[in-house]
Amino acid sequence: MRKLLLAFLIVSISASLSAAPPVPESVVWEEAIEYSNPGDEHLQLNLARPKTGDGPFPTVLCIHGGGFRAGKRESYDTLCLKLAERGYVAVTMTYRLAPKHKFPAAVHDTKSAVRWLRANAAKYKINPDKLGVTGGSAGGHLAQFLAVTANVPQFEGTGGNANQSSGVTCVVNVYGPSDFTKSYGKSVDAHEVLPLWFGGDLSTHKALHIQASPLYWVTPNAAPTLCIHGTEDKYVAHEQAVWLIDKLKAASVEAELLTLEGAGHGFKGADAEKAEAALFEYFGKHLKRSL
Repeated sequence: MRKLLLAFLIVSISASLSAAPPVPESVVWEEAIEYSNPGDEHLQLNLARPKTGDGPFPTVLCIHGGGFRAGKRESYDTLCLKLAERGYVAVTMTYRLAPKHKFPAAVHDTKSAVRWLRANAAKYKINPDKLGVTGGSAGGHLAQFLAVTANVPQFEGTGGNANQSSGVTCVVNVYGPSDFTKSYGKSVDAHEVLPLWFGGDLSTHKALHIQASPLYWVTPNAAPTLCIHGTEDKYVAHEQAVWLIDKLKAASVEAELLTLEGAGHGFKGADAEKAEAALFEYFGKHLKRSL
């Protein structure tokens, strides 16, 4: 009986932890919408949008972290609901993970999701000209990669809606890496994570590390960028954000860095509040106001 009770409690706790957050009255919430099906993977997204209003609404795509090998789209459900309350269509997506799926599979998936949003703009009241993206850690990298490689053919993939653009209006990059060639020795897990995604380390796959680094794709056509990064990040060094912002500015791209002194990887308390407030302000400026 005790074993049965313990098993029941474990299942109940797990269910409560994975349950979707409460949906506000002002929001329409849809889960598990398929946006692409590479290799019969059936990739899905969750979508939140305002219940009232004709739109079209500015839109934000949220990309989860997890070292390119873990993580779930549900981690951004709460942020999507908050964004929808503020007048956005907000989406959180699943993408293919390492080691089964190596670079650039995840890049292809994010671009497929952006193209899907534009292809379905009328159905979901999306403004295809006001499409922002955000993510944390690996998700921050993938968000930034969208911002610097709009319509670069080699990264588009074959995930559908090829007639649509994969470009984004702006990005909020939360402690995402910008130069993988300088991650080793500066990150507590780069030596474990990156070889899984690239199929090898710098000694065998340096070209892929360069190719996957947003820093090397910066041009004057890159999307406006806000980086949010803590000075005590042990997984992605703060200097990665500094390098990226400096290079964007050198290319005459609007770029800002919000440095959170003493913050690590995964913001908590006041740091989390500051980061979220900055995200809302940045998207409000670039997606809602006329610049």
